[in-house]
Amino acid sequence: MKRDDAMARAKILKAMANPTRLMMVEELSRGDRCVSDLRFLARVDPSVISRHLAQLKQAGIVTEKRAGLRIIHHLECPCILQALDCTLGVMQTEVTRKVRVAAGASRMP
Repeated sequence: MKRDDAMARAKILKAMANPTRLMMVEELSRGDRCVSDLRFLARVDPSVISRHLAQLKQAGIVTEKRAGLRIIHHLECPCILQALDCTLGVMQTEVTRKVRVAAGASRMP
């Protein structure tokens, strides 16, 4: 992998490296939403949600369009959900490893 490619990928991963943004991406996978629709995910001011959306937009994950006075946000790259699914695989592998280690430790005299 070339350095430029690695840096571009790191930018995307950095945009996803926040629990609120992860929840927002998952919610947007169910359909387009405005800021007020996303507020329930995190009990924060709408301006905070807007800043999170800005980071997702800069990374190319989310786009927006106007609908009258409202700005509607759209998950531009649903394939990012595959990366989220992969994190579940990593989490399950880690749990399995810890269980094996604990089982091995309990067998020791």
